Amino acid sequence: MAQRLTPSAISGQIQQLPGWTTDGQRLSRTYEFTNFVEAIAFVNRLVEPAEAAGHHPDIAIAYNKVTVSLTTHDAGGLTQGDFDLARTISQLSEPMGASHSGY
Repeated sequence: MAQRLTPSAISGQIQQLPGWTTDGQRLSRTYEFTNFVEAIAFVNRLVEPAEAAGHHPDIAIAYNKVTVSLTTHDAGGLTQGDFDLARTISQLSEPMGASHSGY
């Protein structure tokens, strides 16, 4: 089982993830796209890395906005795997021209 991170470790890592927020239990970020088709294309790009990591984000879609949330349920909070997948998701969004949304 993955080890839950300490609050200080979470604080240090969230600073390296622009656009992501945390409540100490989960990481979240909302991406905004030009339209629904682009939003769905982004979600589809998340499937392969999530499957490869064996770690699946919670995803909410509202027309052109996609909110991604990560936590490790088995550990009862955030683990290194959540931060690793958040970095991968951030990298996937860059070529798509997504913007951060305060949604």
